Parts: sequence; structure tokens; C-alpha cells
Amino acid sequence: MALAASAGFALDRMLGEPPVRWHPVAWFGSGMTALESRWYADDRVRGVVYAAAGVAAGVLPALGMRRVLGSPAATTVASGLAIAGAMLEREALGVAGALHANDLDAARRSLGGLVGRATDQLDATDISRAVVETVAENTVDAVTATLFWASVGGAPGALAHRAINTMDAMVGHRNERHARFGFASARLDDVVNWLPARLSALAVAVVVPSRAAEVWRAVRHDAGAHPSPNGGVIEAAFAAALGVRLGGTNVYGDVLEDRGVLGRGRAPMPSDIDRATTLARRVGCVVAAGCCLVSFFAVERAQARLTR
Repeated sequence: MALAASAGFALDRMLGEPPVRWHPVAWFGSGMTALESRWYADDRVRGVVYAAAGVAAGVLPALGMRRVLGSPAATTVASGLAIAGAMLEREALGVAGALHANDLDAARRSLGGLVGRATDQLDATDISRAVVETVAENTVDAVTATLFWASVGGAPGALAHRAINTMDAMVGHRNERHARFGFASARLDDVVNWLPARLSALAVAVVVPSRAAEVWRAVRHDAGAHPSPNGGVIEAAFAAALGVRLGGTNVYGDVLEDRGVLGRGRAPMPSDIDRATTLARRVGCVVAAGCCLVSFFAVERAQARLTR
């Protein structure tokens, strides 16, 4: 399954995302929005049912795909649909292009499609920091974690992870409306991304070996200041690898959130967005290769046992 998941990663890199109106993730988001409007209550139990329905909505079509296409092909297709690395890179570089052209208004508008924080008052440094942070965090959320779960669970693993991550983006917020209803979705996202985030931080050190010690120090000493147990890990790793300083205070609607200080470098610049997307692409390739390597040795070991 790891080979099929890696083929899905390659498919995303080559073809990118399908049009929104044909994208299963967009259909899923519309369906979960409709479910929230009907089912919402300021209650954790309702949130648990919502999260369970979302996971089922991801797994059941994947089981159907596997039945029709066979496991390897279904895993490749599901992974290609669930992984969004090419889109992440394109959107990030779009913001960078606006910054390079000194068009702050265009950069702020483009950034608004990538992040949940308020963008209308951000300067070029703040915008650069926001983009590098979201590239780092979504390298896990939209690429490596999906690769990991596709390698472990095939098409159901890939689409279940995408469903969980999408629900977290929709309702996993610390605001008045979603603090209780979105609790289950947010915690489930924390659980499924815990190991992939740390494997991705390790991949960052592999990709930039000259800064491996700084990556280790930043993850060990800085990541805990971030409110996300996974976002802090990968953002700290990216900060150290790029030699920049991430974190700080962000505004999300009516919520002010302190994300600590990640890394000990300089403030990010627009050129660091380009560097961050290159790093993200390489991290995805390393994780894909690692999944294939582990799968290969697991198969070899199983075959050795059978021949004894």
C-alpha cells in the first residue's frame, strides 16, 4: 500500500487538484456544513456524533472504491485526491508573487484563502510568517499524514484522514460556537497527526542535515509553546531548517492566540516562502520514500517468516 500511496503523492504533484465542483473533498465539506446546520448544539456529545458521521463519510466511499478498483488502484486514486501538496505550493507562491510585486492588498487577499487568522492589518513580514507557518503545518495535514495513513490503511486510511482534517478546519476552533461542538473533531485530528508530525520533523532534519541539530533543539525546546501538539512540532522544525523565527500572536475572529516563539533566526521575508515550499516538497518526497522502505522491509520480514 505504501507504493500505491506514493503513486498518489506523485499523481498530486503532476496533476494537482481537480476543479472544485468535481472535487470529493469539496463535496464532503458541503455535506458536513449542511449536517452542522441541522445538528449543531453547544454540546460535546453532538460533536462526537458529527465527527463519527464525518469519518464514516470518508471511509464508506473508500471501501466502495476498493471493491471496484482493487486495493492498490483505490489507494493511489484516494491518495491523489486527498493529498493537496501541489495546491498548497501554488497558493503559497501566489502570495509570494504578490509580495515580490509590493502588492500588499493582493497578498492579504490571497493569504485569506490559506489561513484562518485576520489578515487585513498584516505587513510583508507578518504575511511571510503566516505563509511559512501554514506551509509547514499543512505539509503534515495535507501531505505527509495522508501518506502515512494511506500506507497503513489504504484508501480508507487516506480518505478518513482527509475527512478528519477537513472537519478540524471547519469546526475545530477555540471560539464560542465551536469550543464544545468541535472538541471531538479537533482532538481526533491531534491524535491522527501526532506520529506523522514527528516523522515529518525528522524528515526536515534529513532534508537539511546541516541544520539537524537546530531542528532537534527547536522541536524539543520551542514546540511546546504552540497551542497545537502537532503544529508546534513541524513549525519549529521548519523555522530551524530555514533559519527564521516563527510564532507570535495571531488574531482569529474575536480570539487572540499566542503561539510562542519557534526558532531563533531572523524574521521571515517573502523569499522564505519560496524556500519553505521547496522544503515542503522535499519533506513529502522523503516521507513517501520512507513509507515505501518500511513497507518493503515489512514484506521481506513477513516472507522470511513464512519460509522458516
